[in-house]
Amino acid sequence: MLPMFKPIHWKSFPQKFFIAQIGFAIYGLAIALIIQADLGTGPWAVLAVALADLTGTTPGTMVVLTGLLVLVGAISMKEQIGWGTVGNILFIGPWLDFFLIFIPSLKGNLVYQIVGLLISIGLTGIATGVYISVNAGAGPRDSLMMAISRISGRSVQLSRAVIEVLVVLVGWLLKGPVGIGTLMFALLIGPAVQGSFRIFKVKLPNSEEEGS
Repeated sequence: MLPMFKPIHWKSFPQKFFIAQIGFAIYGLAIALIIQADLGTGPWAVLAVALADLTGTTPGTMVVLTGLLVLVGAISMKEQIGWGTVGNILFIGPWLDFFLIFIPSLKGNLVYQIVGLLISIGLTGIATGVYISVNAGAGPRDSLMMAISRISGRSVQLSRAVIEVLVVLVGWLLKGPVGIGTLMFALLIGPAVQGSFRIFKVKLPNSEEEGS
């Protein structure tokens, strides 16, 4: 049985942390852009924005807090995590709030909104490729997906779909930004991530023995 926490290889940690931080920053930029495009966001951003509006906080703060809750759930189901899992929680939210300061709302200009949405999806794919490449543990939401898949015996794809449909439903009930962009994100994020993996020659964790 795998240990609960992936071991840290300290020799390569500084370099991998720097690379992961680039990925986290791109994630934050992508989420900020899709929020400001105002056509509907990805599932977890729908929930984060809805909760931020309800609590008077920021979307980045809610990304951190929901990430922590999801992590607790994944750990309770004995899913393996790594330092990248924790970094995902702690850094993407602050990067998101940082970029929201500088990116204006694109609402009112449909061309800019569509372009912003498509760039955001592409950036999300790139960020995923960069972050996954360091093999430091899945993000909290992916960890939850894998835990549910393992326990239920259902496929990862089905587990992810069920989780994200439920997240979108809750976010929509809380008046989060659900729209055509949410559907476009769902349809295009897979190809964007796959394309990023090919560009960066990313090998999925466990596809080979881990190096240092």
